[in-house]
Amino acid sequence: MSNTIAFSDSNFDTEVVNNEGTVLVDFWAEWCGPCRKIGPVVEELANEYEGKAKIGKVNVDENPEISMKYGIRSIPALLIFKNGEVVDQIVGAVPKAVLKKQLDAQL
Repeated sequence: MSNTIAFSDSNFDTEVVNNEGTVLVDFWAEWCGPCRKIGPVVEELANEYEGKAKIGKVNVDENPEISMKYGIRSIPALLIFKNGEVVDQIVGAVPKAVLKKQLDAQL
């Protein structure tokens, strides 16, 4: 079972922007090959970081407002938020170790 949260245009402010703590957001789409490659890694991180960080995904096709607000032009794009502010960004399918290192730096 995955602890990944489905973020959307309607719940993004509540779940991410108004959240005190660290949140990793994966912007993805069903048709995106690299997104499908990194998806299981994001789900593993959601389980590993349970209680330490909130981890979720935004489907860019279903949630265009949030994608435009944060200037998402290439996917997969992963934004790390801390106390509601973007503090780091990763674009492309990167190894799990890279994601962990950047996420750990914000905890």
